[in-house]
Amino acid sequence: MRPDWHQYFMGIVFMAAKRSSCEYVNAGAVLVKDRNIIATGYNGSPAGTTHCMVKGCQKKKLADAGFEAVCLGIHAEQNAILQAAKHGTSTDGAVLYVTHAPGYESVKMLINAGIRGIYYMDGAVCEPSGKLLKEAGVTAEYYEVGD
Repeated sequence: MRPDWHQYFMGIVFMAAKRSSCEYVNAGAVLVKDRNIIATGYNGSPAGTTHCMVKGCQKKKLADAGFEAVCLGIHAEQNAILQAAKHGTSTDGAVLYVTHAPGYESVKMLINAGIRGIYYMDGAVCEPSGKLLKEAGVTAEYYEVGD
């Protein structure tokens, strides 16, 4: 059976998530404009740095040492925006397909990047994020992946 557009892009999100370098969560994202992929992203350490699968989770190490637990990773949706910017591609009017509902910090970035719609497969958009998205006119929909 031929996949519809949502199934197609969500399938690519799963592939992007396989590139994740996080020990705990594998997240992927795809930015789409006019049914064309403009950027992909996955969660992990900044480019050019040793990723967590090699040196271990820095957040856990810091917490175990009694310090504030700060994750070194960048979220998949943030990386997708950054990839588009790096390659000079406008994200204005794009739609985001992503494995996990974006958090508040990512929502602010997505709004300012001009994203007009978000489809996510896991989690839920928190109330503050939902209010901000609504105010900005950005739709966010849970997408149930079928068999």
